[in-house]
Formats: sequence, C-alpha cells, structure tokens
Amino acid sequence: MTVGTSRPSPTPDAVLCRDAVRTGASAYGLDPDDLPDGLVVADEAGRVVCFNEAAVRITAVPKARALGAALEHALPLEDLKGRRWWALTDPYGGLATRVAQPERNLLLPGGREVLVSARYVRDTPTGPLRRLVVSLRGTEARRRTERSHAELIATVAHELRSPLTSVKGFTATLLAKWERFTDDQKRLMLETVDADAGRISRLIAELLDISRIDSGRLEVRRQIVDLPAAVERHVQAHLAGGQAPGRFALRIRPGLPGLWADPDKVDQVLGNLLENAVRHGEGTVTIEVAPTAADDHEKGTAVTVSDEGPGIPEESMSRVFTRFWRGSKRGGTGLGLYIVKGIVEAHGGTITVGRAPRGGAQFRFTLPVGTPAHLHQ
Repeated sequence: MTVGTSRPSPTPDAVLCRDAVRTGASAYGLDPDDLPDGLVVADEAGRVVCFNEAAVRITAVPKARALGAALEHALPLEDLKGRRWWALTDPYGGLATRVAQPERNLLLPGGREVLVSARYVRDTPTGPLRRLVVSLRGTEARRRTERSHAELIATVAHELRSPLTSVKGFTATLLAKWERFTDDQKRLMLETVDADAGRISRLIAELLDISRIDSGRLEVRRQIVDLPAAVERHVQAHLAGGQAPGRFALRIRPGLPGLWADPDKVDQVLGNLLENAVRHGEGTVTIEVAPTAADDHEKGTAVTVSDEGPGIPEESMSRVFTRFWRGSKRGGTGLGLYIVKGIVEAHGGTITVGRAPRGGAQFRFTLPVGTPAHLHQ
C-alpha cells in the first residue's frame, strides 16, 4: 500500500467531507456528522480527509489525530488472524478493477471490534484510486441480534424437549407392549401424545409467525369479521374448559363499525389475551368491545381485556411486547405478546398495556375499519 506519511495541517473536515463524499445526504446539505454510521474518507494519497463523529465514537480515535494522517495509522485495522488489513487488501496498489470491500468484522488495537466496508472511487473504471470511502459500524446491534437468536434457539429446544420426550416414550411403550395395556390405559397414553403433539404444533406456528413478523412478510387475509361474536366464542371455549360462568364480564358497546380483518389472526390475538388474563390474572376478566375514541385518530374498533390480579409492575411495562417477556413463572414461551403486537400492527392498529381500574393488567388493542380493497394487498 502506497500512502502518504506526512501529516499536513487538518483542513475544515465538514466542508471537505461534503466535497469528498458526494452522497445523497450531502446533496441535501447534511453534515457528515449527521450520519448514523462511521464515515472515513481518504484521498488519492491515502491521507484521511474526513473522519465524522460516529467514526470517533466507534473507534475511540480522536478526530484531530485521524485527520491528515495516513489511513493505516488512523485506522490500524487487523483481521481476526492478526494480519494488517490495509497491507492485506492494498486498495491503492491492488487490482485496478476492484470497486468495493464487503462488510467484515475487523479489530482495532485493544481488541475493539468494528464492522468495516469500503468503496473505491475512480475517475475511470480502471483508473487510479481517487478516493477511498470507508464505512464503520459498531458490533453491539449484531451482538444483540445474535444473543436474541441464541435465546430463541435455547427456548425452542427447552419447550420441544418435554413434549417430544413424552411422545417418544408413550409411542415406544405402546408399540412394544400394546397387548399388556387395557383400552382405558391406551386411550390415556394416546390422549397425552395428542396433547403434546398439539403443543409442538403451536410452538412451530409461533416460530413461523415470528419469522414472518421480523421479515415483514406476515400476510393479512381480510374479510368481514364479527368481532363481538369472536369474543363470545372465546369466552364460551373457556367456560367449556372449566372456568366458572362468573369469571367473565362481556361489554359490547353500540355503534360498532364494520371491520375488515383477518379472522384467524384476530382469533389468535383474542385467544392469547384471554389466556393471559385467565392464567396470570385473578378475579373477573372484563372484555369490552367499543368503537374507537376520537383521540385514536382513525375509525375502528377497540377491544380492552382487563383482570383483577396483581397487574404488571410499572418498570416492566415497556418490555411486555418484547420476545421472551414472562409476567410470571407459570410457563409459556414468552413469545405470545410479541406475536400479538405484530399481528395488530400488520392490520394498521395499535396495542397498549396499562393498569386496570381494579389493579390488574389491562390490554387494549384497536383495529381500523379497513376496506375491501385491502383484500388484494
């Protein structure tokens, strides 16, 4: 790498950055220090002419020390094998057809990790390098994503292990000793296998929903939905499952607008919120279905589910709709409310959590009216 070793006096970096980078941002008059990523620009001699504030924050290299210095001195990067990065890639003396370096994880002195990508700017396709534009990003966001993925894998493995062990154990026992069991014993074991297979299916469905929500591919198949009837259906299912008739209070307000929504997704939201209220709350579970208020900014329907339990601590309110949040130690994957939020927002609605009038948890979600035109989106 042929770079300048002299250190001229730094030029006004903001002006020089705008002239050197020629990005869409500079076309709007934005300062390079407004950019969220680190930006380092070296001229044709390999001297740093731009080192924005994000680059200072990410590298911990003072701007005054970087400006005017040789690039290899301002950014003494090494790969994970300890090789000097600029000597290895040789941007000024290497292939004249090279136009960029893809993003990769490199190290600064002291082991500080940084994500680095570069663009080579030439006057002609094979001409000498006139400007080297380097983008820097911290690794914190990627680390958080990796930890989230690792936690998801660990949760899934844990949740799958128990039902799979049960399914495997009972089926192996039945196959090996079928004649030794009575019909009632066989039925009990098969019912257990069926229930555990259902748990596995629900977990897989949750994982697919999370994947679609994270990638923005959650499909909403809209049709006319009778929301009060859907709520009543869920309440009746809980009563049939053994809940006391007085456990639920249903309030349907007049003047509900028509609703175009995905009935399966709406059922998923209602099922999750009522299950949470029954499992984690106490006392009467109140479900109110009403037209949205004026301050909701859009005509639609609001559903509020409240209980009379201990509620959610104030310091936990902001984490309720994140992955793996659990309000108690009563089981569950901690993925349900994250999925609920994704479904509601995919419909263009909102969901909030707060404290119910009698101290329990209160979830409120709104769904805009929508139109038949949404069916083809």
